[in-house]
Amino acid sequence: MTILVTGAAGFIGYHVTHALLSRGHPVIGIDNVNDYYDPALKNARLARIASETDSGRQWRFQKVNIADRAAMDTFMKPLLPSLTHIIHLAAQAGVRYSLTHPHAYIESNIVGHLNILEYARSMPKLKHLVYASSSSVYGANTELPFSTTQKTDQPISLYAATKKSDELMSYTYSHLYNIPMTGLRFFTVYGPWGRPDMAYYSFTKDIMTGTPIKVFGDGKLKRDFTYIDDIVTGVLSVFAKPPVKKDGAPAHKIYNLGNDKSEPLMDFIRTLERAVGKPAQLVMSPMQPGDVVATHADINDARKDLGYNPRTLISDGLPKFVRWFKEYHRI
Repeated sequence: MTILVTGAAGFIGYHVTHALLSRGHPVIGIDNVNDYYDPALKNARLARIASETDSGRQWRFQKVNIADRAAMDTFMKPLLPSLTHIIHLAAQAGVRYSLTHPHAYIESNIVGHLNILEYARSMPKLKHLVYASSSSVYGANTELPFSTTQKTDQPISLYAATKKSDELMSYTYSHLYNIPMTGLRFFTVYGPWGRPDMAYYSFTKDIMTGTPIKVFGDGKLKRDFTYIDDIVTGVLSVFAKPPVKKDGAPAHKIYNLGNDKSEPLMDFIRTLERAVGKPAQLVMSPMQPGDVVATHADINDARKDLGYNPRTLISDGLPKFVRWFKEYHRI
């Protein structure tokens, strides 16, 4: 068994890679280590993977952009006969960034995803391709909780549109080439080694430094915050259970991976204040373009099919993040 993890230097990719290596699986990681946020954090994640006991015998990393077809061909073609699994997490993330940098999303999330699908159809030993989608695909939907049976044809950000496109492309390739694939709609993932562009990360920094924080949606937003350990457990459960072709339908499946609990943003901030030990200075602000009022994952299918059972409350997860934040930033 040899596993390719794309986006291995990213937040979720780092944790998934770490978990796979700890279970003795050989992993080949790729990432372009771009500057969407500080590459030093991405390099620190990679350094920690490389320093793990015995990981050197099981771990190989290559810096490469999945949208660069020529560079990817050079790296990937020798690997095609041996790869058995792909966990495709590389993508340009962020709803707000997509308003100002749209081409980055087409290059990474559309062109890059297509490249991965093309390599997948040429892998004779491939057993399963797991790829990252997003709760953003639910777009303008107001029916809570969000279920995979609901329509997702009203994206309200380019980021969401590219993730929905990934699902459609994957379904098509699964149908055409009989590739077992599973898409995972992640819901607001947080935790140690997280992304600095996420609100919980910047909130923590601002609370510690006494900097006012903007609370969008005038504090009325709700999110299904999901701790990273629960996400990793879900990814590894999916990884081991590829879908099968049935009744003419391709071997393609979509799951929500969330916490099954929609938390008011203000409750999240108050919990974060307690974890930091300081009050936040709040500046209430209107909704941002592309944002949604609430998210809430229906995870019944993941529970039934995968045994997925998220356990981490924000009262436990946020203090863990704050402890890591202080250690990493030496505060």
